[in-house]
Amino acid sequence: MKTRILLLLVVSLSFTLGVSAQTIVGSKHDFSTSSWNTSGEICKVCHVPHGGSSLPSAPLWSHVLSTAVYTVYSSPTTNAGTPAGTIGQPSASTKLCLSCHDNTVAVGGTTFIGTLGTPVGYANVGTDLSNDHPVSFTYDAALVTLDAGLKPVTSPSGIGSGTIASTMLFAGKMECASCHDVHNSAGFQHLLNKSNAASALCLTCHAK
Repeated sequence: MKTRILLLLVVSLSFTLGVSAQTIVGSKHDFSTSSWNTSGEICKVCHVPHGGSSLPSAPLWSHVLSTAVYTVYSSPTTNAGTPAGTIGQPSASTKLCLSCHDNTVAVGGTTFIGTLGTPVGYANVGTDLSNDHPVSFTYDAALVTLDAGLKPVTSPSGIGSGTIASTMLFAGKMECASCHDVHNSAGFQHLLNKSNAASALCLTCHAK
C-alpha cells in the first residue's frame, strides 16, 4: 500500500513539474502512420524480433543498408581522420543512419514492411557529406593535442553525469549518434541528445 501511494506521489509530482518520459512515439522517427508502413508498427522500420541482420552497431536490424560511396567533409583546418586531415567513409552506426538519410534507400526499405517513402528537407542529406559535420573519425587525446579548439574527451558532456568519451563517442569515434538520439530519449528538437540553446551542444566539444 505504501509503495502504491509513493508511486502515485511521484507520478503526480512529475506532472506538476512538467516532467515526462520522452520516447520515439510521436517523434520524427515514428512512422507508424506513414502510408508506406503496411504494418503500422514503429520499431519494425529498423528492428525486428525475428530474422533481423546481426550487426554490431544495431541489434536485429531490419532495414536495407546503403551501398553509396560518399563525398566526405574536407577542410585544410581539420586535424581529424587518419592520416590527420583525411576523413574516411562513414562507418559503424552512422551507416545505419545514412541507410535512410542518404536517399538511396527508401525509408520503408525493409524485408518486412514496404519499399516506399523518402526523406525530405533537411532530413535528406544525400551522398554529398562535404557540407555536413564530419563523422566516423577518432576523437581522442591525440586529436586534442593537434587541435587546441577541441575539448578533452574527459570533459563533461552535459548528458547525465557523463563525459564526452562515455556518452557521445562510439568506440572512440564521433558518429551521427554523438549528437542525435534516434529514440528521442531527451525529447529535444531534431532528436538532439541535449539542448543546443546558445550553441550548448556545439560547445560541448568545441572550445570557442
